[in-house]
Amino acid sequence: MAQEGDQLDQETFSCSICLEFLKDPVAIPCGHSYCMNCIKSYWDEGEKKLPSCPQCRETFTTRPALVKNTMLAALVEQLKKIGLQAAPADHCYAGPGDVACDVCSGRKLKATKSCLVCLVSYCEKHLQPHHEVAQLKKHKLADPSMNLQDNICPRHDEVRKMFCRTDQKCICYLCSVDEHKGHDTVSAAAERNERQREMEVSRQQIQQEIQDREKDVKLLQQEVEAINQSADKTVEDSEEIFTELISLLQKRSSEVKQQIRSQQETEVRRVRELEEKLQQEITDLKRRDAEMKQLRDIEDHNQFLHSFSSLPPLSESTHSSSISIRPLRYFQDVTAAMSEVRGQLQDILRDTWTNISLTVAEVDVLLPQPEPEPESEPEPTSRAGFLKYSCEITLDPNTVNTRLLLSEGNRKVTFMNQHQSYSDHPDRFTNLYQVLSRESLTGRHYWEVEKKAGVIRVAVSYKNISKSGRWKESGFGGNEESWSLRFSSDSYEFYHNSIRTSISGPQSSRIGVYLDHRAGVLSFYSVSETMTLLHRVQTSFTQPLHAGVRVNNRPGESAEFCKLK
Repeated sequence: MAQEGDQLDQETFSCSICLEFLKDPVAIPCGHSYCMNCIKSYWDEGEKKLPSCPQCRETFTTRPALVKNTMLAALVEQLKKIGLQAAPADHCYAGPGDVACDVCSGRKLKATKSCLVCLVSYCEKHLQPHHEVAQLKKHKLADPSMNLQDNICPRHDEVRKMFCRTDQKCICYLCSVDEHKGHDTVSAAAERNERQREMEVSRQQIQQEIQDREKDVKLLQQEVEAINQSADKTVEDSEEIFTELISLLQKRSSEVKQQIRSQQETEVRRVRELEEKLQQEITDLKRRDAEMKQLRDIEDHNQFLHSFSSLPPLSESTHSSSISIRPLRYFQDVTAAMSEVRGQLQDILRDTWTNISLTVAEVDVLLPQPEPEPESEPEPTSRAGFLKYSCEITLDPNTVNTRLLLSEGNRKVTFMNQHQSYSDHPDRFTNLYQVLSRESLTGRHYWEVEKKAGVIRVAVSYKNISKSGRWKESGFGGNEESWSLRFSSDSYEFYHNSIRTSISGPQSSRIGVYLDHRAGVLSFYSVSETMTLLHRVQTSFTQPLHAGVRVNNRPGESAEFCKLK
């Protein structure tokens, strides 16, 4: 409670203009007190208007004489001595973009309300009379506005309380009998009511459309959910089916492998057995041959005949002519059979896959079809496709900078140390080493530029680009009238309206440029054995374009527009 009493004392003995303790307090005829300098400044700022009280707004026919109230001054000094502080410390001062209190002097506080009758903005302190004075309570308060003075007619210095339906503007009463005489005029309040009724009808329509669209959005969200669920389930099913197919193929592969190995083992065993038998026969035959050789060397006829008659008979042998070695084609035939099966599976999968793809493509949601756009042929995907739109570019001698030499039928440009002898022309670039083509380009075109040496800018530009300004006015890529690709031996950069975009791509000395004027497409390609897109622009061209090129100021730097036909 004591704090509330102290606060009451602080506010009671504070100036409602500066919000600090009264300094040289004076009382004006309505009874309110202010700092002498504060009320003087307030009235001085009022210029020719009658002096009034900042709080109760009472006006005086003449400026009241101000005399210091010594008793009030003494009380204020006494309050200062007992340690009371003047204004609360949490006042919010107006900053940039804020609406300032029109009553505050010195550093102004931020306004909390604007009075549409007084046409004055007030901070919380200076707004109090509008809450306390009966007449002021009737005033219309609104959120702080910086545009209050727009409600004052600059011609008659009156509040604009009327609305001219003929001219569709707010006017004051004097305007309605003066320059707007005979027009359909009503009070601003009546017009607002009418407009509000119209606005309410429109809002109801809008709200109904919002509800309708929200229902549509909900349906679309449900449709998306259904599509996702169906797609997820189909993916799971297809994975399961393919897993089963793979498992079946793996099983068949294992069975074939097992059969081949089993047959391999059987056949090898048979061959090994026959080989062992033949090896044994060879051993026996060699031993018998050795015995016969030994018997042949006996000189005694009786002994020879006795030994010969005692030789055992030869055992039956496997005659080599009974073994027929056929070409080993057995497993090759298996491979051929497997290849045939593979071919049959590929045919089945190819035909079935076509059906699956067509079935997937037939999945469709019934949605409103957008308005068809003008047909435009797609951008080519191969150099042969681009060459269908190739055009021969020749450079315009009337635009070339005098330090540039044109050659090769005006297709090649080279920087020179000396100025070239070109006649004066208003289209000539004077500050930058660049040149435009003679050809005016609309429709679809393709051309290529070969960098012979140095750093080159390949560009397109409107004809009306500045010819004598600096880079932002006349340089290719420095303004809204041109687009350019800068390329050197190790980097690419794209420029438009002075905005730089770094580009990565394979290095090449040749750049291809594709233009579809109607579709607003401009593409730059790195051209070597293959074509690689470096940068594509999608915009709206408002004028015919001209090809252009720019070189740096080093002798020998050059570029040439290539012959493509």
